[in-house]
Amino acid sequence: MKNRRLVLAARPEGLLVKQSDFKLEEVTLPPLKDGEFLIKVLYLSVAPVMKFYMQDGAGIEAPLEFGETMRGRGVGEVVESKNPGFQVGDIVQGKCGWQEYKICDGSPYHMMYKVKQRQAPVSTALGVLGMTGFTSYFGLYHIGEVKAGDKVLVSAATGGVGSNVGHLAKIKGAQAVGLASTDEKCRLLIEKLGYIGAINYKTENIGERIDHFFPEGINVYFDNVGGELLDIALSKLQRYSRVVICGRISQYEQSLHGSTYNLKNWYKIGATRSKMQGFFIYDFEEQFTKAETEMAQWVAEGKLAYQEDILEGLEQMPTALNRLFERKNKGKQLVKIANA
Repeated sequence: MKNRRLVLAARPEGLLVKQSDFKLEEVTLPPLKDGEFLIKVLYLSVAPVMKFYMQDGAGIEAPLEFGETMRGRGVGEVVESKNPGFQVGDIVQGKCGWQEYKICDGSPYHMMYKVKQRQAPVSTALGVLGMTGFTSYFGLYHIGEVKAGDKVLVSAATGGVGSNVGHLAKIKGAQAVGLASTDEKCRLLIEKLGYIGAINYKTENIGERIDHFFPEGINVYFDNVGGELLDIALSKLQRYSRVVICGRISQYEQSLHGSTYNLKNWYKIGATRSKMQGFFIYDFEEQFTKAETEMAQWVAEGKLAYQEDILEGLEQMPTALNRLFERKNKGKQLVKIANA
């Protein structure tokens, strides 16, 4: 059986990756060994950290070597198995890499999880019902400790994580306002994604608009951006607020120019007796099944709408990755690799 894959051909320079940073290869898959199973990849996900796997490993893993398959999470179907723990027909999500087929031995490194829910499309295993959705869920509920009546502000609100937070806040009786880069995205937040309001941070006065929606300030800030937006949010905290540090994509960009943003309002954490906390999603691994079950039910009941942005074809992976840095994606950015 043939397998097409994208491997690293050059280290990226500048904000965006280039097609020439990758090489499309076709290789013959070896026969399965005992304990292995073969996954037909259906969808692949992209995340900003993938670019840094290509550069320095992002402080998480060793940097990719030239000729190594690009790393990334995917969801797929088991089509052959010599592993008793995985049966033909199982749907799994985990470290698949940028390729059409993945041979896996089920070891912890691959982080393969069986997708148990069948209420929503398989693609949601990489979005609202996968690590992206779990990041929204645990970030808001466990780190943000959101409760009824809270006023929640979310940056990059139409991104993969942010696009889930509006409805998750609403489910708990809180109100959320989202920050987005275009009027079209702002409309999406209000019309589909559970936000009571939206702020175009490119064209509007952010501080004034926060005051318009939440005159007394915010209780939870769910931060996916860092930098100046985080600084503005810190200035709007009520007492005992919670700041959820989930992402810092603006600082990825600034680091290219040799500098990062220095917070001016950090003292507000102490002044308001608030807390600011980061988190690692796999610290909640034992609770993934609970999160999947709850969120799948909310999707089925219409309480949790989700937004996917899907390109098609393995060759589209570099374009999909760049869309994150160009702020073009509306919802969870995915690439469809094959039909189930």
